[in-house]
Amino acid sequence: MGDPHPTPATPTAAAPTARPKLRAEALTRSFGRGTRTRFALGPLDLSLAPGEFVCIVGPSGCGKSTLLRIAAGLLRPSSGELSIRTASPRPAAMIFQDYGIYDWKTVLANVRFGLDVQRVPRKKADARARDWLARMGLLDVAGAYPATLSGGMRQRVAIARALAVEPEILLMDEPFAALDAQLRTILQDELLDLTQTTRTTTLFITHSLEEAIVLGDRVLVMSAGPGRIIAERRPPFHRPRTGEVRSAPEFTALKSELWELLRGEVRREAVPA
Repeated sequence: MGDPHPTPATPTAAAPTARPKLRAEALTRSFGRGTRTRFALGPLDLSLAPGEFVCIVGPSGCGKSTLLRIAAGLLRPSSGELSIRTASPRPAAMIFQDYGIYDWKTVLANVRFGLDVQRVPRKKADARARDWLARMGLLDVAGAYPATLSGGMRQRVAIARALAVEPEILLMDEPFAALDAQLRTILQDELLDLTQTTRTTTLFITHSLEEAIVLGDRVLVMSAGPGRIIAERRPPFHRPRTGEVRSAPEFTALKSELWELLRGEVRREAVPA
C-alpha cells in the first residue's frame, strides 16, 4: 500500500509546443427547426493534448453526450468545427454506458469485432483480442456470451474491444454509471492503471465528481444547456497515481470546489425556462 495521503504535484504549465490531438472551436449543436429549435451545445472550445485524460462534468441535459457523439462522428455540429489529429484510419473508439456489446457474439468475438472490421488477419486479431482479455482479467470467459456475465465484466469487455483496435483517442460516455458503488470504484482504479500504461488520449464524460478527480489530468465543468465550458481544474496529484488519492485532503477540497461550481448550473437545469 502507498501513502494514503499522496503529496500533491507541483502545478506545471502545459507544454506549449504540443499540438492538440482533438480540438473544438466555436462548436454548437441544435435540434429541430424554427420555433421548435432546441440549442443543446455551445458555443464551446476544447482541446486535448496527446496522452491527456480529460473529464467533463455537468448537469443532466447540458450536452456532454452530444459533444462526445460529435467527436465520434455520430453527429454533425450545427456550426463550428471539431478536428482530430491522428495518423490512424480509425482514430477514435467509443465506450457507452450500456456497454454496446453484441449479445449474440462470444466475448472473444466482441473484443475482436473492430479488428474484423479493419480486416486484420484472423490469427493476428485473435491474438490481440486474447491479449486484451488477459489484461482485463477475462481470458477465462473468452467463449462465454455477454448474457452470462455481470455488469462489471460486460463493461470490461467493452473497454477491451475499444482498446484492441489501438485507437489514438478513447471516448467514454459515463461508462460506469449503471454499476454499483463498489464495482464502480474497482473499475475506476483499473481504468486509471490501464490508461496510465497506454497513455491513450481520453475524453471521459461523467456525473461523478469523485470519478473525474481520480481519473483526470483536467476536469472541465459545463454549464446548464446549451452547454459551455465554465471552469477548468487540474487535480493536484502526481502521475502515476492510484485510487488512494480519494483519502487525501486535497481530494475532498477539490470535490467541494467543483460542487460549488456545479450547484447553480444543476438548479438552472432543473427549473423549466
